[in-house]
Amino acid sequence: MTQTDFIHMLVVDDEKSIRRLIEKEMASPRRLIKTAGSAAEAFAAIRRHAFDVILLDIRLPDANGLELMAQFQEKMPGVQVILITGYGEVHDAVDAMKNGACDYITKPFDLDALEQVVEKVFQRVRVQREVVSRRAGKGKKKNTYPQDIIGHSASMDRVRFLIGKVAPVKVPVLITGESGTGKNVVARVIHRQSERFDKPLITKNCATLQGELVRSELFGYCKGAFTGAAESREGLLALAHGGTLFLDEIGELPMGVQATLLRVMETQTFRRVGEKEERTVDVRFLFATNRNLREEVDAGHFREDLYHRLNVFNIQLEPLRERKEEIPVLMEYFLEQLRVDNQPPCRISKKVMQCLMAHDWPGNVRELHNVIERGVILAENNLITEQALPYEMLESVEEEGAGDESFLPLKELERKHMLKVLDHVNGNRSKASELLGVSRKTLYRKLQET
Repeated sequence: MTQTDFIHMLVVDDEKSIRRLIEKEMASPRRLIKTAGSAAEAFAAIRRHAFDVILLDIRLPDANGLELMAQFQEKMPGVQVILITGYGEVHDAVDAMKNGACDYITKPFDLDALEQVVEKVFQRVRVQREVVSRRAGKGKKKNTYPQDIIGHSASMDRVRFLIGKVAPVKVPVLITGESGTGKNVVARVIHRQSERFDKPLITKNCATLQGELVRSELFGYCKGAFTGAAESREGLLALAHGGTLFLDEIGELPMGVQATLLRVMETQTFRRVGEKEERTVDVRFLFATNRNLREEVDAGHFREDLYHRLNVFNIQLEPLRERKEEIPVLMEYFLEQLRVDNQPPCRISKKVMQCLMAHDWPGNVRELHNVIERGVILAENNLITEQALPYEMLESVEEEGAGDESFLPLKELERKHMLKVLDHVNGNRSKASELLGVSRKTLYRKLQET
């Protein structure tokens, strides 16, 4: 995950239940959510952190939310504010949008509706970051951007070759491969190497598009189009105008919307929900899926005409188990990315490398990143040993060379059991020693024994 994908969000609401609900239901690896119950707590939070998005209640016990919004925007230029309001205060929220608020939601709110509003704002934050990044690099050659395609196996060299050929051409690209192989990375590199490199790259996972929200999310809607549509809103197509729209997991797109998407691709026109006027858009489409779309077509789950339209140019990513020679390079890259401040990157033991090379990697590069990140957290003296690996990885390697486990030496059986308990408690040595009935010092000593 790049810094561009990571969002810092502050929720300011005096109702503790609402703060807890939002913090729990909207938490994800790419969102850091902090909460505050008053204006005083909110100011304390912004002194400690810089936020991209603030979800702000209009009525607070110690301040007026509308006045707070102006103060937040003064202290954090570019921060996006979403207002929380009651039905009787909607007119205040609408006036606030004229003065800089980017959206609002009314209490009691539906979590799906809140997710839609927040995701739309997150897209705007990403667009802002892309624009700032491109302006900072204005005048530089496009090939000066950091190279995100890691590895030099024959298959990845082929991927780089295909990207170089298709990036300058405005044709749809279908990126296929198992989950975690890096399809989103390929999409970013295609955009960066295209003539649209200084325009927005808008990304959406179709698996998150739910029910009736699909059309309004993609195409936008006008005021009064349906119950709750108090104001007109732009969709992802409008946000991507002039740039690239990347639809991940395209196989999850509902059949009812597939025909509309096909028409957009062919005509570069669309209508917002509830609107008769056609709008023209200039968008380059990228798609990704871990499904076999040909089989989905045969099963009646995907339109054949859309399949042929989006499969103009296919880039297939091989699973990591088929290109294990890239593991050492990927590992070094992740260790460098995960190092803390100015500290040198962590080192790994020979046993860890043996385990990494022996594993089948069903989660592919994403799984490798997670394993390395876990290792960095559990490293001792900047060294990642086998104790930091998930138990099943270590177990599979040991079983390959150990034969019948029932004949292992007693010390080895004891050690394997300790590792299993340690993995069960996510590396917490205090909890592991408590469950095993030994001291933390004894546990550490026995794990170090060979």
